[in-house]
Amino acid sequence: MAGSPFDNINPEVYRAYVFWSAVLLVKLFCMAPLTAFNRFKNKAFANPEDTNAISRKLKPKLDDPDVERVRRAHLNDLENILPFFVVGFLYLLTDPVPFLAINLFRLVAVSRIVHTLVYAVFVVPQPARFLAYMGAMGPTAYMAFQTLLHFL
Repeated sequence: MAGSPFDNINPEVYRAYVFWSAVLLVKLFCMAPLTAFNRFKNKAFANPEDTNAISRKLKPKLDDPDVERVRRAHLNDLENILPFFVVGFLYLLTDPVPFLAINLFRLVAVSRIVHTLVYAVFVVPQPARFLAYMGAMGPTAYMAFQTLLHFL
């Protein structure tokens, strides 16, 4: 009887995956307070009850550029970080070279943090955001492709 793919998970690679996944979770959790900060800074609240808590004269505002930029960055995180969690875990099952796997996880996490910084915190012109996006998308796609090949 063949062993389980879980038997081949390198503990060092697993620890790196868990650590960088936790970093990305913390990063994701920071997006809601960043949105709230921009809402308060620009008095751009989406709901009447929120505006009334500040001033009855304020009206809901759904088109503040700073708030919408952070919301788009948050959505981009959800579209990219959540798939990384799955792809990264499946990649663990391929018994990857530890040096490569650890650095792929690291690159994804750092790139997602840089993406938010250059897109939603300190707006930097293109290609900064594209490069940060590809710094995470490339390794995630590579891991997905390697996983497909391994289990083909």
